[in-house]
Amino acid sequence: MENGIYAKISTSKGEITIKLEHEKTPMTVANFVGLAEGTVDNTAKDAGVAYYDGMTFHRVIADFMIQGGDPTGTGAGGPGYQFEDEIHPDLSHNRPGTLSMANAGPATNGSQFFITHGATDWLDGKHTVFGYVMEGQNVVEAIEQDDVMKKVEIVRVGAEATSWNAGELFSTSRGKAELAAKEAADAQAKAESEALKPFTDGAQKTESGLMYIMEEEGQGP
Repeated sequence: MENGIYAKISTSKGEITIKLEHEKTPMTVANFVGLAEGTVDNTAKDAGVAYYDGMTFHRVIADFMIQGGDPTGTGAGGPGYQFEDEIHPDLSHNRPGTLSMANAGPATNGSQFFITHGATDWLDGKHTVFGYVMEGQNVVEAIEQDDVMKKVEIVRVGAEATSWNAGELFSTSRGKAELAAKEAADAQAKAESEALKPFTDGAQKTESGLMYIMEEEGQGP
């Protein structure tokens, strides 16, 4: 193996080896690695307990993907927190064996992930790609619904990967991402407010929030 961080997923159908894109998507990989190693706090498992071990692939769609990482096995569960998307222009759903985050919309990433059977590039920009299968794509394609992830082992190769602290990095990255998202939202709100200024200057606001401008006061009762 070349230097890097890998995930070995042992399943009831065999082993899948994935190279994780920790340099391009550090927050997302740190979340996955930290959960796998028990170093990221969550509401589903105790501290130090390997999060993914024993979970199932609860959702499998033929010729599309396999999905796992839900502690409840229903598709509605997660680690008790959500974090921002981490879309990188160099990472695409353009091949079989793409590892990507499942979500319910922007900034709703948790612990669920999926691995593709083929290219699904229409998902680019909507889901965070954070790794690619190196070995075991045949296992991915053999997985059926409710097959078990017996163990998720993180393998570090090289000095940089060995010293990579997933728990600390996820906490730091998540804080920065949330701050950046808030700043972007504030900037958008300010821009919208400035754009509306010509129409709202001199306006009065009712208790319900309706704004109006009195152009001429009437003489009626």
